[in-house]
Amino acid sequence: MKLHRLALALALATICAAPPVMAQAAAPATTPSATQPKEGWYRAIVDTAFVRANVDIPPKKGVMLIDSRPAARQYDPGHIPGALNIPDTQFEKMTARLPADKGTLLIFYCGGYECMLSHNSAFKAEKLGYTQIKVYAAGMPEWKTAGHPVSVSLAHIRKLGEDKTPFALIDARPKRVADKGMIPGAINIPDTEFDKQLARLPTNKATPLIFYCGGLECVLSDKSADKARALGYTAVFTYPPGYPEWEAVTGSAQAAPAATHAAAAAPAAALVPGKEKGSVTVASFEQVWKTNPGSVMLIDVRDAKEFAGGAIKGAVNLPINDLEKKVGTLPLDKPVVFICGTGARSGEAYDMVKLYRAEVQAFFIDAEAKFMADGGYTMKQK
Repeated sequence: MKLHRLALALALATICAAPPVMAQAAAPATTPSATQPKEGWYRAIVDTAFVRANVDIPPKKGVMLIDSRPAARQYDPGHIPGALNIPDTQFEKMTARLPADKGTLLIFYCGGYECMLSHNSAFKAEKLGYTQIKVYAAGMPEWKTAGHPVSVSLAHIRKLGEDKTPFALIDARPKRVADKGMIPGAINIPDTEFDKQLARLPTNKATPLIFYCGGLECVLSDKSADKARALGYTAVFTYPPGYPEWEAVTGSAQAAPAATHAAAAAPAAALVPGKEKGSVTVASFEQVWKTNPGSVMLIDVRDAKEFAGGAIKGAVNLPINDLEKKVGTLPLDKPVVFICGTGARSGEAYDMVKLYRAEVQAFFIDAEAKFMADGGYTMKQK
């Protein structure tokens, strides 16, 4: 009898302790994800971290980021840096903009979880035979919320000017390069001089700032934009195609000044003067580097990250931002040749060395260069 009473008491205690079914809280709404795709979504979904790892300036090889939104109202005023605009409604008319290599990683995005444009374009690309396709479903809204860099197009810069909207267009290239030509209305604040020229920035930190430099291979505008954000500016953008695109679109190319080198200033050894003061021709550099590389010191002034992604075998990495404090380490017994991806930073390095250590036999290569991970490179004389 006692056992029966004990069992009954335990059962009642268990029932009383259990929460009523009606009192249970409703399950929270879940955010769409790769494991919970919406109807009609493309099957391969990636997140912000994946995009951040595969998208950069300079653009990563073998990757194309595609913004599927309309141009004027959405892409132009704000997109992920390096993204190509192929609106889904124009996809069939713009397939020529897709890479020839069908194995290229294509990442499509648009206006967030409710936007189907990127998914539609992804299916179309798959039908064309592309095999590495992803969709960044969170798209532009999440990218901006995460505080990642945002770029604008040339069309948007022009519209701001036409609308007389207050904004600051900033050329982050060295003065020697910007002096040859800038986008009308821009002010030149070289990235290496940024901290010394803060007074030239707008006092109102809500003023839109748009930084540009020497094209998709140039990181100066990105670096300056980061510094501006750190100062508290809230509307900071970049224009990655920079001056080269503006020059190509407007046809405002300026003739390079004729060489005026005095015989006494001629480069040593077999290096031949280029058009710009202090520069040497690509052909003469390559001849010296091929036949007697030990006779010169080749210094790559790009950032360490860029250098690690590809550089000329035998080159020494000394980022432009570190050069001033290390200028005393440069040799005096051989020519020092500076190189970068566009000729902008290498030219600035030459100017800096001539200012602080004129006795160094300094020169630079004024060319468009691309560097491969295996030490190979291509170089186009300007």
